Amino acid sequence: MVEVTVSRLGRDSSSNAFVVILREKAGTRLLPIWIGQAEAESIAMEMNQIRRERPLTHDLCKSIIVGLGASLRRVQIIRVQKSTYFAELLLQQVNGSTRIVDARPSDSIAIALRLSAPIFAEEALLTTLDIMGDSSTSESGGQATDYEQGSGSTAADAATAESERQASADALDAEQLKAYLENLRPEDFGKFRL
Repeated sequence: MVEVTVSRLGRDSSSNAFVVILREKAGTRLLPIWIGQAEAESIAMEMNQIRRERPLTHDLCKSIIVGLGASLRRVQIIRVQKSTYFAELLLQQVNGSTRIVDARPSDSIAIALRLSAPIFAEEALLTTLDIMGDSSTSESGGQATDYEQGSGSTAADAATAESERQASADALDAEQLKAYLENLRPEDFGKFRL
């Protein structure tokens, strides 16, 4: 397992789906995972410390874990099967025993951020960013775009855009990420199967 961090959030313009890009903590390999809008907004809100008046589902999960006296030791993204990623929450109970809870990676990431828990991914799932790769549009014509403020933007969209503008110096260059995502095809997911 390799520790990863949330590098950025974006939107795949070909499918209009959201993408969370996980980056190897001590390297440059990436793990892009397509996620739903609600999960993307939840991740963006936590990254930018935006609080709602009432708790969201991931805030509720945090409250349940803490309320039961457990702690989230780590999140593990363990495999991909038929283009679906699988993750686990490793919970440590008060009595010291460990429980493994099956979860979606998007939910796991949102909960891990709220509980400051590390995120790990199976090494075989990570891919190397081809900086020298062709930056032309892929067969599907899709490309990833960063969140943009505009009509219909949510607070989370604005927060994500601001977060990306304030990304640390070691964050991926937007053009490198764009080139990588433009060349990603659905067939590419086959090479990640364990």
